[in-house]
Amino acid sequence: MSDYFRLEQAIDFAPPEEIRQIQTKLLNEHLARCRSRSPFYRRRFAGLPEREVSLEELALFPTTSKQDLAECNDDFTAVPEEEISDISFTSGTTGVPCRICYTRSDLDRLGYNDALGFLAAGMRAGDRVLLTCTIDRCFIAGLAYYNGVVKLGAAAIRNGLNTIESHAEIIRFQKPQAVVGVPSFLVRLGNYLRENRIDDSSIRTLVCIGEPMRNRRLELTPLGERLNELWPDRIHSTYASSEIVTSFTECSARSGGHPPADLAIVEILDEAGKPLPPGVPGEVTVTPLQVAGMPLVRFRTGDVSFLVPEPCPCGRHTLRLGPVLGRKAQMLKIRGTTLFPNSFFAALDGMPEVAEYYLEVSGRGLSDEVEIFVALKEPGIALEEVAARLYGRTRIHVPVRRVRLEDAHARVFGVSRKPVRFFDRRITE
Repeated sequence: MSDYFRLEQAIDFAPPEEIRQIQTKLLNEHLARCRSRSPFYRRRFAGLPEREVSLEELALFPTTSKQDLAECNDDFTAVPEEEISDISFTSGTTGVPCRICYTRSDLDRLGYNDALGFLAAGMRAGDRVLLTCTIDRCFIAGLAYYNGVVKLGAAAIRNGLNTIESHAEIIRFQKPQAVVGVPSFLVRLGNYLRENRIDDSSIRTLVCIGEPMRNRRLELTPLGERLNELWPDRIHSTYASSEIVTSFTECSARSGGHPPADLAIVEILDEAGKPLPPGVPGEVTVTPLQVAGMPLVRFRTGDVSFLVPEPCPCGRHTLRLGPVLGRKAQMLKIRGTTLFPNSFFAALDGMPEVAEYYLEVSGRGLSDEVEIFVALKEPGIALEEVAARLYGRTRIHVPVRRVRLEDAHARVFGVSRKPVRFFDRRITE
């Protein structure tokens, strides 16, 4: 395992066979570390042959679930307590928050990981980068973004979860070249800048976190289109999670996120846990390499996506991860139709009259009951029209309720570090 990570050591542009050899070496070092230092994997791998494996043979190992991490949380720690440098927690939006431990090496790995992603998105040494996400409240992503900016040789402006007016003043006077933030917030920020005639021409890169910007065909969602109208050809999606401590950031091609080749092996699995070929959607499963504190093997994220099969025109020889199509735990079954909440969200994002929204699902058994709550910008549009447009997009009739904008904001932004628009009240039996 490396004691440090240097940007010039990145292998994403290396020939495919060289990448394969390095990944195979790192994978076997990772598996050996899990066997020797992780109490959980010492038990989980008991009975499995102790030999070097190929990348294809990784599929012989059992997967690790979020439930495993919740029920055996402490047993995943693979270092003595005195080697732990940071303790963060999962956001808890789909389950019980779990402790995630990072060593000094892991924090350096985080910076290396995000610096590579920022480079792919067009950031450069010497840039000013406005961070509109929190770095506190045990939130590892905010710290990762900061470490990545510093590793890149750029300057971080840590304005965090602050007001639109505050970010606008920073853009007015500091002229940042890049902004990292949640797309729905960046749309509000961009509109404010236009309305107040604040020059934002210095910004050439937006790294969008927490919300998908593209659909199954890699086309911009309605939310992505709104953001692209404000900042044309400057938006880049990224995907990550606290557990996998690795991110997938879009390059200049903007057609899927690249995982750093020396930091992760990515699989897409079907319901039975078998790998699926590129282009076929399934559960994103990641083995993060070169992790010391809490190494994981074949961690099932619960997110549904696919690997982009075509070579990337940017020249990187790494598979790309497509947009997250939904979360397995959030899949809806409504009167015989199966779909993800994102289908409703994309339709609502395309309605300029809708200022904010969220969805509640209830019921038990074979069919879910869905209600959608919307806050409207103007009283002119009728709820019936919103419902009709939703039906036109999803072919499903769902009740639509009106709420005040301040109540919708409190609901969406008041329960997590990220916007939450899906509230699950289903009863499982």
